[in-house]
Amino acid sequence: MTCRRLLVCFSLILFALAGRDFYKILGVNKSASKKEIKKAYRKLAMQYHPDKNPDDEGAADKFKEISEAYETLADDEKRQTFDKHGEEGVKKMSQGGGGQNFDPFANFFGHFGFGHQEQEKQERKGSDVVVDLVVTLEELYLGNFVTIQRNRPVYKESGGTRQCNCRMEMKTHMTGPGSFQMTQHRVCDQCPGLKLVTETEDLELEIEPGMVDGMVQKFSGKGEPHMEGEPGDLYFKVKTLKHPQFHRSGDDLYTNLTISLQEALVGFEMEIKHLDGHKVPVKREKVTWFGAVIMKKGEGMPNFENRNKLGNLYITFDVKFPRGELTAEEKDSVRSILKQASVQTVYNGL
Repeated sequence: MTCRRLLVCFSLILFALAGRDFYKILGVNKSASKKEIKKAYRKLAMQYHPDKNPDDEGAADKFKEISEAYETLADDEKRQTFDKHGEEGVKKMSQGGGGQNFDPFANFFGHFGFGHQEQEKQERKGSDVVVDLVVTLEELYLGNFVTIQRNRPVYKESGGTRQCNCRMEMKTHMTGPGSFQMTQHRVCDQCPGLKLVTETEDLELEIEPGMVDGMVQKFSGKGEPHMEGEPGDLYFKVKTLKHPQFHRSGDDLYTNLTISLQEALVGFEMEIKHLDGHKVPVKREKVTWFGAVIMKKGEGMPNFENRNKLGNLYITFDVKFPRGELTAEEKDSVRSILKQASVQTVYNGL
């Protein structure tokens, strides 16, 4: 009877520690790929976003839960910890306790002398690698999935043994009655022999709409190897290629439009092809002067945090004057049409 009660107690403890099922929250299988997880998150985030449900408090809570689930499952290290130790393990990892050595029972029994004491030691880790992820403005507008082939060195067992985990230890020797001497000795363990080999693997990256230069995507354990520790991490840092038509600043886009002198005076109508191919109409019925700027609301870049929010497009006009000479009669015609007095002024424009 006592054993049964203990089993029930342990089951309740494990259930409490398990926390929420992030896979169930996003509606995906445990074996889902990053692409499937992202797709499920986007669909649910659009459905429950607070901006779309301003009067529904439950939607805000649901959106928060969805975001927390995605934040965990989209990160390789956090997902691995979640699969082994559940939500409680991820929380402990975020608090700096690490995820791999998480002991769920230590929270219950550790304070009563039944738990083991964790020995703090310096973690040995290979160097991190940072690589530029060169992307187009179109990809940052629409989003994209890309696959990058990575050739990286890894350590494999080669047979035989090697010295490892070497350290200095103090030893005490008796040199006479009541007399002792302490000396320092180098002590090493025996570990399997290792050799460096090159492995090729495909890494799937997502270029999310609205990302900006400097943002990084992390691949845990994909950096440089360490003979006596874990490999470092691999970071892809976003870097935007120069675009021939648009310049980006924050969520806004800027472009220049050259028009003829005739169009500047009498007006014109045209369309600008946007990054996703849709047409942005530009119509002017009044005089357009050189350097004039107009704004097209909502025709900029999507905001990374809120895809429903778009920046603006700013269009600066250049006026191309005709080449060649006007006849005296044509000059008189221009003067009669414009009826403009001289405004010649000398000033410091800087």
